[in-house]
Amino acid sequence: MLEVGIVGATGYVGEELIKILLKHRRVNITYLAANIDRPTDIGEIFGYLKGRFELTCELPDYKKMISRCQLLFMALPHTVSMEMVPPLLKSQLRIVDLSADYRLKDVKTYERFYKVKHKNPHIVKEAVYGLPELYRQKIKEAKLIANPGCYPTLAILAILPLLTSGWIELDSIIIDAKSGFSGAGRKVNLDSLFSEVNENFKAYKVNIHQHMPEIIQELSRFVRGELQINFVPHLLPINRGILETIYLKKKKWAIKTADIIHLYKRFYKKEPFIRIYEEGNFPQLKDVINTNFCDLGFYTDQKSKFIITVGAIDNLLKGASGQAVQNMNIMYGFNETEGLL
Repeated sequence: MLEVGIVGATGYVGEELIKILLKHRRVNITYLAANIDRPTDIGEIFGYLKGRFELTCELPDYKKMISRCQLLFMALPHTVSMEMVPPLLKSQLRIVDLSADYRLKDVKTYERFYKVKHKNPHIVKEAVYGLPELYRQKIKEAKLIANPGCYPTLAILAILPLLTSGWIELDSIIIDAKSGFSGAGRKVNLDSLFSEVNENFKAYKVNIHQHMPEIIQELSRFVRGELQINFVPHLLPINRGILETIYLKKKKWAIKTADIIHLYKRFYKKEPFIRIYEEGNFPQLKDVINTNFCDLGFYTDQKSKFIITVGAIDNLLKGASGQAVQNMNIMYGFNETEGLL
């Protein structure tokens, strides 16, 4: 059995990791840590775990992480992992980091969007971007996985096949993204209060969201030329889920919806968590909530200059903890769907 730990176990993502790993036949959870006032049984924090799973959640301790775990999930706020990962990498631990601290290869870009100086640029080079559909072979051997952000996971998967086909222009990609408020994490701030979110719908960080350079970084690896992306995220008054409507300008007007569907089915034919919808059908959030699936639907016609791609994921699963477990399964040669179906 693989012995795993979760640092940041009391957050939304940490909680989902516990749920998934308790179903996993090849894993034992041996360590839980979070920024808490005192050591507390996890069943006292999440009442539905009483009598099902008994383990104390405590303040992070490097010696205990190293002695009790073979793999560690770091479900921490951005900039916190940057402090904790380096000493752990000196051990035999393998790490799946769910923060953004090791995703962006250009450290200056990270510093501009996250407003903090990066302390470990040499480690950034070692990290493998953990999107299984793109980097499965690298993930297998990695010691440090930079788990992708939720918005980028869906955007990259929704755009990449068309981008590599040569059917679309590179200078006019529009991503209209909508997310439930759990994407902001389990922390207290004005924007996440019920009275602010309920009966409200708004755009935020228009074209300056920290996930935009991540999308550009990964898509740019597969094309020659400069990508121009307009990315507008919106906050939905719901708990979880992301839906993105993406507009891609066609180079040739003769492309049909059936051609696009065929392209995506061929591109993702071996991917267990990508579902391609038939013509005239489009994903909705209830199709993917509480799953690790990424669902995609498409539309174009002879009169339109654009291809419209509609995608949906659960931001806490395929957008975070589910994808982290998918990466773990790849790293250790487990069935990729173990614990996730």
